[in-house]
Amino acid sequence: MKVLLIEHPRRAAPDRCNDIANTPLSSCLLSGYAAAVLRSDGHEAEIVDGYLERLSYADILERVIAEKPDILAVHMVYNWEKNRPLFNFLEEVRGSLPLYVVAFGFYPTVAFREILETCPAIDAVIAGEPELPMSRLAGSNLKANNVSAIPGLVTRDGSGGLIAAPPDAINDLDTVPFPVRTPGLLNMGEINLLGSRGCYGRCTFCYVGTFFGRNPSWRGRSPENIAREIDSLIAQTGSRDFYFTDPNFFGPGTACQERAMRLAGLLKERGIRFGIEGRVNDIHDETIGRLADAGLRHILIGLESGRDESLKRLNKMTTVAQNEEAIRILRRHAIEPNVGFIMFEPDSTLQDLRINFEFLKRNDLFRRLSVTANVLYHHQIILQGTAAYAYLKAEGRLVEAGDTPYEGTTHFRNSTVATLASIMRRVTNKLFASFDDFWSGRVPEPEGTQAAYDALNRLLVAVFEDNLTILGSGEIPTEAQAAVIVDEAAGKIERTMEAFFRQSVTPA
Repeated sequence: MKVLLIEHPRRAAPDRCNDIANTPLSSCLLSGYAAAVLRSDGHEAEIVDGYLERLSYADILERVIAEKPDILAVHMVYNWEKNRPLFNFLEEVRGSLPLYVVAFGFYPTVAFREILETCPAIDAVIAGEPELPMSRLAGSNLKANNVSAIPGLVTRDGSGGLIAAPPDAINDLDTVPFPVRTPGLLNMGEINLLGSRGCYGRCTFCYVGTFFGRNPSWRGRSPENIAREIDSLIAQTGSRDFYFTDPNFFGPGTACQERAMRLAGLLKERGIRFGIEGRVNDIHDETIGRLADAGLRHILIGLESGRDESLKRLNKMTTVAQNEEAIRILRRHAIEPNVGFIMFEPDSTLQDLRINFEFLKRNDLFRRLSVTANVLYHHQIILQGTAAYAYLKAEGRLVEAGDTPYEGTTHFRNSTVATLASIMRRVTNKLFASFDDFWSGRVPEPEGTQAAYDALNRLLVAVFEDNLTILGSGEIPTEAQAAVIVDEAAGKIERTMEAFFRQSVTPA
C-alpha cells in the first residue's frame, strides 16, 4: 500500500501571535512515527511537509497527483479557524484521484464529529495515537469497506451516524521504530525527540491526557532506546542540539526520577545540549544536577499561577511553594527556566492578578522580554477535550468561538480583569508583531538588541502594574480610554524600535 502523509500549510493568525496551545509540541513527530511504522510493515510511506517547506496547496496537489497514493493521511492542526482551505484541497484531491483520506492529530481526536460532518472528502478520522490504526488501515482491503472495526478509527455508518472503536495504546514504546524526519524538522536548529508519551497530571486546560489516554497515563522509552536514536541522528546530521518534546519529561514517582538520572548518564557520554519540559513537583535537586551536567540547557515548567487557590481551580496538583522551590533548584544549577503561566483565567479576581504579579516579581521572572511578554499576556485557552471546556459548557458559560465548536471562550466573571486582559493582549500582540521577523528567525537580529529588549521589558511591566493599580482603585477605563492606553504603549514600542534600528545601522 502507498501512503502519503501531509503536513498541511498553516496560516498565521495576527491576533493570536503568542497562542501556542492549538497543538502540543509533541505533535510535531506524529507524521514521522506513522510513516516509520508503515515502512516497517512493508508499505510505501512519504511525508509532504507543506508547513515547514512553505508549500502551497497547489504544490501539494501536484505531488499527490504524481504519487497516486492509495491513502492520503492528513495531520490536521487547528489554526484558529475551521480551515476551509484544507477542506477545499481535499475535495479537489478526491475529484482527481480514487484514494482513501484519513485525518489524524490532536484536533481530529476530539473534533472528529465536526470534521466528518463538515468535510465529506475525509473518509475517516484517527482518534489518539496514529501508528496502530494507520498500520491496520494500510493492511486492510479498502475496497471491501471493512475498516470500521479498526481500533481508534472513526468512520461514518452510512445513515448519518458514526462508528468508533476504542483506540489501543502502544505500551512498549521501545518497539516503535524511530520517526521519519523531513528536512524541515532536521533544520530547525534543535532536533526534536519524544522520549515519553502522556502525562499523569489532570490540569483543566490540557488535553494531552485525552489524546494519549489514561491507561497508563504516562509511558516512557528506555534510556538506552533514546540514546540509540540520538546516536543515529548525530551520525546522520552531526547536530548535538536536541529538544525533548515530551509533555512530561520525568514521569511519576521515584522510578521515573531514577530513569531520568540513568538517561542523564547516557546523554553525558554523547556530549549533547538539550531542552525538556516538566511539572514543578518533578524538579528534584539531584536529578536536575545530573541532567545539567549532561547538557541540559533549557527547560519549560508549568507554573501557571502564583496563588494556591488558582492552582486548585486549574487542578494543577501543585503548590506555590513547589513552584518557588523548582525555580530555586533550576537556578542553583545555572538553568534559567522558561515558564508556562496563566495570568488571566475565567474566574480570576484582581486580587489573583496582584498576587500573581508579586509572585513573578518576587521570583525575578521579569528578567527576559520573551518570558515577561508571556506571563503578562496569557489568558486561559479553552479547547474541546479539556476539563475546562466541559465544565464551562455544563455551567452555560461557554461561548463557541468563530465557526467551529473546537475552541470556546467565556466571559471573565470580573469585568475589571477583562479590561486588563484586553489591554495586555493588544499591547503584547503589537510587540510580537514588531519582533516577529527576528523571533521567527527569518531576519537575523542586529547588534544591540538587548538594550531594546530591556527597555521594552520595563515598559510591559509598567503597563501591567500601572493599570492594575488604577483598576484596583475602582477607576474603570471606558473602551475608548483603554484604546488610548494601548495606543500610547504601542507608540512607545514603535519609538523604541526606531531608536534601536537607528542605533543598529549607525557607523561606529
